[in-house]
Amino acid sequence: MIRAMLQVLVVLAAAAGLSAQSKNYTVETGTHVPLSLINSVSTKNAVPGDRVYLESVFPILVDGRIVIPPGSYVMGTITEIRRPGKVRGRGEFHLRFDSLTLPNGTTRDFRAHVTGLDGRASEELDHKEGTIRSEGNKAGDVRTVGETAAAGASIGALAGSASGATGMGAAIGAGAGAAAALAGVMFTRGPEAVLAKGTTIEMILDRQVQFDEGDLDFSNSLARRSAASDSGGPLPSRKGRQSYPGPIPRF
Repeated sequence: MIRAMLQVLVVLAAAAGLSAQSKNYTVETGTHVPLSLINSVSTKNAVPGDRVYLESVFPILVDGRIVIPPGSYVMGTITEIRRPGKVRGRGEFHLRFDSLTLPNGTTRDFRAHVTGLDGRASEELDHKEGTIRSEGNKAGDVRTVGETAAAGASIGALAGSASGATGMGAAIGAGAGAAAALAGVMFTRGPEAVLAKGTTIEMILDRQVQFDEGDLDFSNSLARRSAASDSGGPLPSRKGRQSYPGPIPRF
């Protein structure tokens, strides 16, 4: 009788151990994962197919267990890109996330898209399409034309005063200055879409990612410094930059 009970206990213990080893952890679709960019991305020099490297900055838990610790690597791909035009349009690109590598080397292919950008970044996110766009620069263009026209008017007034036609000189100078500034704006590209190293991006999973108990052993993982600790941060807003690069013309 005692022997039979011991055999039953052994079987139950083995079953419990097997159950513990085979426990699965599922990161559900719709989970938000904050990331930090390891390399910069710009529409000026990027092309479709370029890789983008990121690092997780906040732990993701399932049933009280950390399944995606900070310092996990994420690799993405730029699938579409468009440079800003000289007359209209803004720089934009589309980023797709492809794979996740935990600090212990466990790797999973997955699909996710961008759902949030660093509040300090000047770029805009189209949540419906997942497209990242540069900011517009219409205000800067208008200011450039106005400032150059005003400078032209001052120069024209000085030139006109010498001939006794101050008002006419100012009008001619303003018109010439505005025309020159407008030409400069027309032949200058708009702002590029840029995400600098260290920019925080939030991705959202498009499908489940599963791990078992053995995938989540981080006891031998090397501690690594977060990419955000030595980042340069996102670039400042470019709205105030002058579009017309040339000197103020003389009249």
